[in-house]
Amino acid sequence: MRSWWRLLWRRSRPSSLAGQAIALQVAVIAVIVLAGSALALVDARRDGEAAARQQVVGIATAVADAPSTAAAIESNRATEVLQPVTEAVRTNTDIAFITIMSPDRTRYTHTDPRQIGGKYIGTVEPALRGETFSEEYTGTLGPSVRAIVPVRGTDGRVVGLVSAGITQQTLAQRWREQIPTIAVVALGALLLSLVGVWAIRRRLFRQTHGLRPDELRVMYEHHDAILHSVSEGLVVLDGDRVVLVNDEARRLLGLGPGRVTPGELPEFLRCHEPGVRDEVHVTDERVLVVNRSLVVGGPSVSRPSEVVTIRDRTELQGALGELSSLQVLTDSLRSQAHEAANKLHTVITMVEMGRPEDAVTFATEELAVSQRLVDRLSADVGEPALLALLIGKSAQADERGIALTITEDTHLPSSSDLVPLSATEMTTVLGNLVDNAMDACDRDDPWIEVTVTLDDDVLLLRVADSGPGMDAETFTRAMQRGYSTKSGTDADQHGLGLALVAQVVLRHDGTLTADVTYGSVVTVTVPGGAR
Repeated sequence: MRSWWRLLWRRSRPSSLAGQAIALQVAVIAVIVLAGSALALVDARRDGEAAARQQVVGIATAVADAPSTAAAIESNRATEVLQPVTEAVRTNTDIAFITIMSPDRTRYTHTDPRQIGGKYIGTVEPALRGETFSEEYTGTLGPSVRAIVPVRGTDGRVVGLVSAGITQQTLAQRWREQIPTIAVVALGALLLSLVGVWAIRRRLFRQTHGLRPDELRVMYEHHDAILHSVSEGLVVLDGDRVVLVNDEARRLLGLGPGRVTPGELPEFLRCHEPGVRDEVHVTDERVLVVNRSLVVGGPSVSRPSEVVTIRDRTELQGALGELSSLQVLTDSLRSQAHEAANKLHTVITMVEMGRPEDAVTFATEELAVSQRLVDRLSADVGEPALLALLIGKSAQADERGIALTITEDTHLPSSSDLVPLSATEMTTVLGNLVDNAMDACDRDDPWIEVTVTLDDDVLLLRVADSGPGMDAETFTRAMQRGYSTKSGTDADQHGLGLALVAQVVLRHDGTLTADVTYGSVVTVTVPGGAR
């Protein structure tokens, strides 16, 4: 039998979270309504008894204070005069009895005329002392609530007593008459509560999709595990609130543990830019790729909810910088090989024409110039990666018709311990500055000047060009995030230049300045010991 009841309970018990929550609410509401109804009945009974006491005290006092009552008692005609009066008052006030008696308890009046002349059953001592009081007592009519009031004669003496009472049966009948009203009110409250609970159940069922509590718990645990183990940063924004920040996002954005406020987020996350795809942002430490998607049907109206994913591109950006430098050098070598083939055909033709001296002069003229540049840079620049970058950029500038000059002041020792920047960082800084200069120089008079020095442990990288330069506001914007003065594809490809430079410089407590003197000049200084 017990197993059958357990099986029945399991089958009838609601499985969804909404059903279980509503079942619990219905049970609580039913208990509250029943308890409230019981308390209402108890209160009605107590109020009925209190009202009955006030009623009998009032009636007994009114009868006792009537001059005719004392006069009838003193004239020895009490029963004759007062019996009709008390019965009329009792009938009109719907009480059980009004008994007038002598001080020795002898009844003058009674509801049952056969009791007249008998002794009153109850307490009379306080009334004989001139006090008015009430009590619960069992008399000839059964248990009753009664009041006893003294009757005073013309000389102030107590000449009689008046007792008025209501039986407990009458009181019980009075408060039982209130049960239907209380029941109707309780039923109405219960029905109204059930309607509200049903509306709550519908809403809760839609929001939880009818899932059971264990299913919601498993879903939450899996959801939480995935969010914190995913390799991409994830930020969920709901209007002006930060709803969720996973571990990777905290690492990439430099956020501490605990609740995250909007003010702690970078500027590019505080602004509302829905629908962003693969947008690159540069922070003080990292290069980040950001995607932003709107949450359809989010709770916020003024600013919809967003899901922001963040990928780290810092190492990839450095590798791309190195690859770009190698690509420049490769393109330069390929171009030189193609040009050398053309020159070789020319030299062979001159020899065949019987002009060997002219062939030698033609073959060695430009080679000597290039070799002198390579020899000078090899002697002055001890860092192989930077040397390759400068040679490659010189060839690239020559192909584009730009006069790139590496000043005689350029000097960098081969000892890496003395240089505050790594080889990768130097190629990132100088490569981006030269690329920007190539794009910005005056097409009518294109020239670039590069200086790399290390004096008193302070590394200086300076790139000047014939372009118009940037004002302070534009330069600041270009350093803050991948901003470009160009548009279209060029902006997408080169907009990170100054931002990457600024990132490296800031990391080593250096300075990045721009001015327009003999041209547009951008200067980077990094103090020694910064690595």
